[in-house]
Amino acid sequence: EGGMRIPLRKNGGERRRFRDGSRLFLWARNGELDIALVSQDCSRCARRASRLRPVRRGKPFESQVMIVADVHNHTNASHGKASVAEMYASAKARGLSVYGFSEHSPRPEAYSYPVEYREHLRDCFVRYASEVMQLRALSGSPKVLFGMELDWFPSERPFMEAAIAAYPFDYIIGGIHFLGSWGFDFTQDDWKISPQQCFTRYENYFRTLADMARSGLVDVAAHPDIIKLYTVDLFHQWIAMPESLTLVAEALTAIRDNGVAMEISSAGLRKPCNEIYPHPAIMKLAADLGVKISFGSDAHCTNTPAYAFD
Repeated sequence: EGGMRIPLRKNGGERRRFRDGSRLFLWARNGELDIALVSQDCSRCARRASRLRPVRRGKPFESQVMIVADVHNHTNASHGKASVAEMYASAKARGLSVYGFSEHSPRPEAYSYPVEYREHLRDCFVRYASEVMQLRALSGSPKVLFGMELDWFPSERPFMEAAIAAYPFDYIIGGIHFLGSWGFDFTQDDWKISPQQCFTRYENYFRTLADMARSGLVDVAAHPDIIKLYTVDLFHQWIAMPESLTLVAEALTAIRDNGVAMEISSAGLRKPCNEIYPHPAIMKLAADLGVKISFGSDAHCTNTPAYAFD
């Protein structure tokens, strides 16, 4: 049992079941929310959850709680669809208390997508940064944080250090989108390979995640299992293997030991994998290890700040 706690006014409880058979039990008492993720064989938690009643007044449990900080968001300075002002207005309308702009970092020439926005980002970043810093200086509500999603390239440390040093960022999100020079999140066609080849890519990804956490360059590890994007059913098979969980635990331990937060991202709900990043088994491991967390929608348009946060 265990997990995280957030303020809650009501008393009550709720249960959720995931596709892999694990269950999420939530219960409120004395102004706090307990969250436990357990497998089917945890009878003590199951008995406890079976005694829970719905929250008062018959309202859905989710309507009682809302995450009020979203620190992973993009704009039309990269491949987003809305301006800084438009994204901020959307965050305000959603009732957020903290809103973090975290545009993609510049990217070296050797790392390209078939449809590329690198030059556009390079041309727009100065204006984008100026607009975000002006908003931050106004001290309005929601509070603005100026971050950056650092696209992670292990062999390009000087380039990444220069990008971080260029502006007075409040935080840096590390986002892994490339393995070597290959952008693995562009098309499903690149994943028409054997299961074992997919498993090898998953292993490479989590080793890269651990190395990123140890780098000292990032504060948050974005969408920690984005590698499942196009092969979610195979990923579920892989994550159920003991050796896979051992590898993931090594990455989470590196995240914890280096003071990095693991992002819980709703973006996966809008993607082909159709589930939150990360998988429930990874969230349970993170809770057991005492990993800090952050929340992000990875919004790219005005419809998605705080997406599925309530």
